[in-house]
Amino acid sequence: MKLSVVMSVYNGAAFLAATLDSILVQTERGFELIAIDDGSTDATSAILAAYAARDARLRVIAQPNAGLTRALIRGCAEARAGVIARHDCGDLSHPERFARQLALLDRGHVLVSCATRFMDRDGDTLYVARARGDEVRKSLLEAGVSRIHAIPHHGSAMFRRDAYLAAGGYRAEFRAAQDLDLWIRMAKHGTIGVLDEVLYEATVDARSISGTSRDAQVELTAVTVALREGGDESTLLEAAARVQTQALSARGEAAALYFIARCLLQQGNPKWRRTMQSALRRNPFHVRAWISLFIGR
Repeated sequence: MKLSVVMSVYNGAAFLAATLDSILVQTERGFELIAIDDGSTDATSAILAAYAARDARLRVIAQPNAGLTRALIRGCAEARAGVIARHDCGDLSHPERFARQLALLDRGHVLVSCATRFMDRDGDTLYVARARGDEVRKSLLEAGVSRIHAIPHHGSAMFRRDAYLAAGGYRAEFRAAQDLDLWIRMAKHGTIGVLDEVLYEATVDARSISGTSRDAQVELTAVTVALREGGDESTLLEAAARVQTQALSARGEAAALYFIARCLLQQGNPKWRRTMQSALRRNPFHVRAWISLFIGR
């Protein structure tokens, strides 16, 4: 077994089958898929059980709802291979993703990723995120809070298990920005590689652009940078644990829909206007949305 794939699922029934299909048809067959059912109340459990009955590579671990970070800690602790790959429910991997990223990891990197296409629920392109591994590592180790950036998507990550353990793994105190916190610590242990090919597709909607935790993301990013700079670990981790994610407000959802609409507009997708109107229904006082509709750009 070359690879352990770790995925947390919470009420992901609507998109789970497509995600599982994209993983299980990988050209690299030597992997296990660890799916943490994080207290789902929809058909997630039944879908996972059906797939596990057909493919022994899928291991399902059910637990009471504990949130993404704790689910990932559990999944990585269960990993039996020397390499761990991440995947998010609702996202898709190109059939060559695992094989290509394993080959890149074999060049001596501790963490690798790939270009990621971000798409809406209909599969329409919003934008493509790319990065250079050396620039990502430099940013993680040196950049300030407002300029720090990481790999294209958390779900596109693949890393060495020994490097993960040496860095201390995901930290339960981080309910958000758990990936940035981990990447900073892993960057101290070696280089990062990012493939330029789009091998991962991430699905976003108004409630998945860090929408429910935008403020928490900002606060916790500041904590990660303070930790990197040598701040008192005990005090800062206590501060991180106090940061709470919140339910997405109508104003927050409108802002997310505005962002999606602008992406669609830049792609020349006529659906942008309908999405912009949805943003205004949630927040009639969104001035920039009104301006976009009025001038048509």
